[in-house]
Amino acid sequence: MSPFLALLIAYGSVFLVMGVATVLDKINLLNDEGSRKFIHIGVSNWWILAMFLFDSTTYYLAIIPPLTFIGLNYLSYRLNLVKAMERDERSPSDLGTVYYAVSLSLITLIAFYHDLTYIGALAILAMGYGDGLSAVIGKAVKSKKLYHNKSLAGTTTMFVVTLIIGLILFPAFWPLMILIALLAAVVELLTPRGLDNLSVPLLIFLIGVLLL
Repeated sequence: MSPFLALLIAYGSVFLVMGVATVLDKINLLNDEGSRKFIHIGVSNWWILAMFLFDSTTYYLAIIPPLTFIGLNYLSYRLNLVKAMERDERSPSDLGTVYYAVSLSLITLIAFYHDLTYIGALAILAMGYGDGLSAVIGKAVKSKKLYHNKSLAGTTTMFVVTLIIGLILFPAFWPLMILIALLAAVVELLTPRGLDNLSVPLLIFLIGVLLL
């Protein structure tokens, strides 16, 4: 596959997720929070696609889309360009989409260069699905509030989803996956809103690199 086509597919997949979320928001199939979490979860699947598009010889191409979206997400935050992923009243704590792109960029650079893409998948998918679903289920299911207005249901969801992803990717390392899922849930709970898009994936990736 040509580098141009690989980049086109990589960019297209992200814009497709944003476009679908925007349409679903416009026709009221998703509310504002739902559209944000749709993008949060959907964009994490970019990693799976990237594993087929890039490798250790083309890592310099893999890093281009995430780096681009650091700037694009910041512009969207400042100018409300993509309404489906921004809150109506924005504050510095809502820079989560920018932090998302930052962590994706750092992990992409290291993982693709050193052939650690499966560990990167664990980190990114846990951020996307774990953090995304924990927010959705945490609001849908009434449970005890723990910290930073985060709930027991949300924290439990983060643990379970991260564990499932870990067992799919590394079934032979199930004791370590339990530890990683537990740490991810605790860190997500203790980290202020938005910053968990940095803390959760970078922690998982670091532990994975050191122990797997």
